[in-house]
Amino acid sequence: MTGALIDLSFAAFSLVAIVAGVRVFRTDSMVRAAFYLLASFAAAGGIIVLLGAEFLGMVLILMMAGEMLVMAIVMVMYMMNPAGLNPMVMVHQPRTAVVAGVVAFLAIAGVGLSGEVPSRPAPNPAAATADLGRELLGNSMLVFQTAGVTLLATMVGAIAVAAPRGRYGDAAEGSEEPGLQPDEEASA
Repeated sequence: MTGALIDLSFAAFSLVAIVAGVRVFRTDSMVRAAFYLLASFAAAGGIIVLLGAEFLGMVLILMMAGEMLVMAIVMVMYMMNPAGLNPMVMVHQPRTAVVAGVVAFLAIAGVGLSGEVPSRPAPNPAAATADLGRELLGNSMLVFQTAGVTLLATMVGAIAVAAPRGRYGDAAEGSEEPGLQPDEEASA
């Protein structure tokens, strides 16, 4: 990518991260807040990718996508507020929250603007990325992959079980499990 394209991408990702971050606290729906937070984290991951830490940026995007989607699904399933979409107050003690947010932003911006950033590129970036992957996941890669597939199968199964049309027919019509033999009546 050219320098101008990188600068433009950085500005676009920064704008999306800031606007989506503000929308997290301005929306009146927990589900929408989860998706705005996902957009903000995805934009931050894009910035990290642009800065040359591709592995960390993609890990941030993938982890936050999974986390925010699960959070939204849980909110839709378990909230008294139908689907988490009805208006509700998302911020308690708003003045304290605003003051804390402004103070935290100024402190972080002050450190970022006044601190020195060392320029020490890694001698072998591909090896550094592989080492970081092994450090983060260690010998647990198979465990993480298996857990992901298991969670997906669990979500699909939960949807199938909760559907009005169940495995053995429409629940409203009294579905029954079929017999073990093709010509056998349903078991009692």
